[in-house]
Amino acid sequence: MRKILLPTLILVGLGLAFSGFRTGAAETASVTATVTAQNVSVTVADGTVTYGTTSLGSSKNTVALSDTQTATNAGNVTSQLNIKGQNSTAWTLAGTAGSDIYVHKFCTSTCATPPTNYTALTTNYQTLSASVAASGTQNFDLELTIPSSTSSYTQQSVDVIVQAVAL
Repeated sequence: MRKILLPTLILVGLGLAFSGFRTGAAETASVTATVTAQNVSVTVADGTVTYGTTSLGSSKNTVALSDTQTATNAGNVTSQLNIKGQNSTAWTLAGTAGSDIYVHKFCTSTCATPPTNYTALTTNYQTLSASVAASGTQNFDLELTIPSSTSSYTQQSVDVIVQAVAL
């Protein structure tokens, strides 16, 4: 029995010693991964409104001028479109016209009867459209009321700015 026990113990010891070593084949697999950089962009067509010469306190709009503007989400993600006006060199933008104070409004639907559905622009961003898909568009019209009196009879830049913000 001793003759069998000693070789068995040696084999068990060797088995334990080499049990940490694994033998066999290895296999790998890969994951295909892609990424696209986010692009937030907006364009406005035609991007120019010429109201022309207008009498004090009167209004003109892009519906009557056949000049509806179209904002296009030129990015690759759904975006919120915002809009704001600005003060000109001689006139201040406000909700009611006055002396050297003008009003600029925007409308996105049922704009044929201003000022119905028109919202006064401010110098802070307001929502033009809450969600526009990539390549989607938002049409809008503008209405301008010039001051009731003014100290400046020169051409004023009353630009409107449209902004895209990724959702």
